[in-house]
Amino acid sequence: MNNKLNKSDLLVLAVYFVVSYLIQGKAYYERGALLREYLLDFPADLIAICSVIFLFVFWLIPKFVKEKKYFLFAFLGLIILIVITGIEYTIGFWSGQNDWNNYPKGLDFVINMIDRGTFQTAFPFALLLTKKFYEGQNEFLKIEKQQKENELKLLRSQLDPHFLFNNLNTLDALIDSNPTSAKEYINRLSLIYRYLIKTKDAEVMELSKEVNFAENYVFLIETRFANDYRFNIVNNTSLNDKFIPTGALQTLLENVVKHNKMIDGNTIETTILIAEDWITVTNTNTSTGINPESLGTGLINLKQRYQLLSDKQIQISDTAKSYKIIIPIIKLSDEK
Repeated sequence: MNNKLNKSDLLVLAVYFVVSYLIQGKAYYERGALLREYLLDFPADLIAICSVIFLFVFWLIPKFVKEKKYFLFAFLGLIILIVITGIEYTIGFWSGQNDWNNYPKGLDFVINMIDRGTFQTAFPFALLLTKKFYEGQNEFLKIEKQQKENELKLLRSQLDPHFLFNNLNTLDALIDSNPTSAKEYINRLSLIYRYLIKTKDAEVMELSKEVNFAENYVFLIETRFANDYRFNIVNNTSLNDKFIPTGALQTLLENVVKHNKMIDGNTIETTILIAEDWITVTNTNTSTGINPESLGTGLINLKQRYQLLSDKQIQISDTAKSYKIIIPIIKLSDEK
């Protein structure tokens, strides 16, 4: 909780005291109170309540509650309540010309002051604490949102150098072996980087745009590796109003190439199945097996991004013949 008073704090307390004293003033008038009761009781009440609230909020709670000294907090809190309320009560007792024989003594005084003090300070104290609490919550949410945005940008930036390194190697190989294909490769690569630049600050992207990106990326892979890899994108749903983390399909396609190599002339077959709520990427498994607990950098980043963006998580199935990754499609209502 912020321990500094701001203008809105003072305004809330001022409104409370104005309303409270208008109501009390009416009661004083109806019972024919003396002039000095108005002149002494209200200022004394104001000073007493503010003193108790400020001592609790700006001294007792920060010093003793944060340090978990609860006994001292309770003891000193009662002392403050009894002393300050006792002074205010005594002034009011005198200003009303009451019989001093009726003035509470001993334990009765202590109990009465605790009861009177808690009654007088409870509502304004609760108003101030509630206001401070929600201001703190709003500030926390702003910080949390900014932290998530920073984490997402950091995680995405970890993917870009890996992507660039792979494609520069691919282009280098194509320039020597097939200049014509290299030219088309450069064109597709420029489309991909134009897309990456446009979406570099986006947490999520429309699924339709990510699918177009994946089609260009598949072209790069199939051009370089010829018959080593074959990709098939199957769409069984509308792509409208659906989102995935920006670059998610790129990560999954890179994962196929990174962990699977053609053996005995058998092409690595990969199917990207787009359903209503999930995207399933299944490929022929020629790797030695990937433990889901020890994923590569790309998949680790993708898992972390989903933890920030959705309650649904990535599912992985690794068998001798196939490797399957299922990623959730994010709808606007699913975002955190």
